[in-house]
Formats: sequence, structure tokens, C-alpha cells
Amino acid sequence: MNKRIVNTVILLLLAFNLFSQAPQKMSYQAVIRNASNTLVTNQNVGMRISILQGGPTGGVVYQETQLPTSNINGLVSVEIGAGTVVSGTFASIDWSAGPYFVQTETDPAGGTNYTISGTTQLLSVPYALHANSANENDPVFDASLASGITASDTANWNHHTDSTDIAGMGYVAGLVKYEVGDFAQGGVVFYVDETGQHGLAVAKNDLPTVRWFAGTYGKTRADGNGIYAGAANTTIIIPAQISLGDDGNSYAAATCNELQITEGTITYSDWYLPTTAELELLGANYTIVDATATANGGTNLLTSPYWSSTEANNTDANAVVITPGGTSILPINKAATFEIRAVRRF
Repeated sequence: MNKRIVNTVILLLLAFNLFSQAPQKMSYQAVIRNASNTLVTNQNVGMRISILQGGPTGGVVYQETQLPTSNINGLVSVEIGAGTVVSGTFASIDWSAGPYFVQTETDPAGGTNYTISGTTQLLSVPYALHANSANENDPVFDASLASGITASDTANWNHHTDSTDIAGMGYVAGLVKYEVGDFAQGGVVFYVDETGQHGLAVAKNDLPTVRWFAGTYGKTRADGNGIYAGAANTTIIIPAQISLGDDGNSYAAATCNELQITEGTITYSDWYLPTTAELELLGANYTIVDATATANGGTNLLTSPYWSSTEANNTDANAVVITPGGTSILPINKAATFEIRAVRRF
């Protein structure tokens, strides 16, 4: 993300809303901070949101403004497609003609002096939106086949006259849905997307305190932030540290990457070092996470800094302090030894 000096913002691109009929909107959340790195809580935040086609500097196919209110954790939630339209038509976007990017411009003071700018690629497009852009909302057949199905055809299927009885031929298993605070997926669930089926789990225990780097300073380009970006950061950091100079001792990303946790009969081995944004989500739910972790043989989160996978510069990386009063981000020398708590995506 590009950050201007005046303010910083952590953009959390969440899963799209999915319905049986395309909703023509998608959910978006952001954690807002001011120039002092303090959460902007319980106040209006001005936002201008653009959908760019072709690249991060591509043409604007849709633009709108919104004025959401941040919550006690500095989190704002909007539905792109439901704001005040500046240009374009959200429903007319051809999602098959990507790539597409979401650009957000933010004024933490609630006006239109947009001092924060960030651009994030849409790596996937929700089925409901993509199908609607092709004028085809059937999940099984392609447009040429399904578009030929008539009302009389469906009437015949609904009121069939043959004697076939499909009862007892099988069953459809119910989908497992999760809630924040569940002990599942190898740890404690602290984020769930809108489907209720996917999200993030955190290990129930801290790993040993460790430094961020492998012994040699340098830029790894682990700049990712937001939900799920920690996995990519971890994958980037390890080979970058080998290239820069790995002294063979433990460091944060490698320790998380090597972690294996067995719960029940399942071993989970895809843990990673979370981003600052993921740690902020963890901090927002620390009370219920602590309760579940300790009830299952784990430990509470500490008020000491936790390393994130989000790099600050050649010599520093971002650590996050979680307290009852909120979270704070601290760029700290990579040689310092801090707590780490691994997370995984499910």
C-alpha cells in the first residue's frame, strides 16, 4: 500500500457478499489511524472509492464516495456499490475483462481532503457478480445452454409426471460454519468471512520470543498488509533472508512457517507470521480469544509487542502491541526479540 506522511491506514479487503441473485455490491473494511498512529474511533471518515481496470493506475470504470463511521476499534465498514456515485455504473462492470483494482482515498477528518491513498488488486471476482455481468446466473450450465431453458421447462421439472422417487437416494451434508471464539482449525477462530465457512485461526500459545530477521539487514519487500496477506509475506521473507544472509538461527517468519500443531487427529502445518492488520483484528477480539485459548490448554495474549510480517524498511519491521485499550503499531529494529503468535487461513 502507498502511504502518505500525513496519515496511515490499513486496508482490509474482505470477501464479497454472495447471494443467489447478484447483489451488485461488495463489502470492504478498513482500520483508520491518524498522523500519531492513533486509532480514529467513533467518528465519520470520508472515503472515495474507485474501481480501476487493467492495473493499479488503470482507467476508472466506477467511482463513488461514502461517509462511514468508525467503531471503537477504528474499523469502518462499507458496501462498494451502495455509495454516492461519482462516475460509472457498478452493475455494468464486466468482471471478466480484468484485472481490476480497488483504489481507496480517505479523509480521517470526515471531509473530502483525501490524504490517504491505497490500491489493492481484486485477485478473484465473486461468482454472483461475474455471472451477472455475463447475464447468466446459473451455477452449473454455461450461458448458451442455460439461457435456452424456458419457464415451461422449469414448470415440468417442478411438477414432474413420471414415477421416479429420489427420496432416500442420498443426502447433502450441512456446511460447517464458524464464529469468532470457536476452538477449531488448529487454534482459536478470530476472523470469519461473510460465508461463515472461511477465516483466520490463531495458535493457542505464543512461540518462543525471537528476532524478525535472519542476521543480516536488508529489504525483503514483505510489504503486504490486510487479511490473509501474512501468508504471502512469510513466503517472501524466508528466501529473501537466505539471499541477504541467514546465520542459521531462528527468526519470526521461519519459526511460524515450521510450526506444526495437532488437534484431535489433524495436524495443521500451514501457519504463518500475521500482518499488522491481522494482529489488529486479533487485538479487537483478544478477550474471547484468550477465554477460548485458556479453556483449551493455551495462554493469554501478552501486552508485549508481537512481531508482524509487515516490513517497515531495511532495518525495521512492524510490531503490534495489544492492550485492553486497543492496539498500536511500532516500527522496531529487526534484531529485537519479541513475541510471535502464528495464524493460519481456513
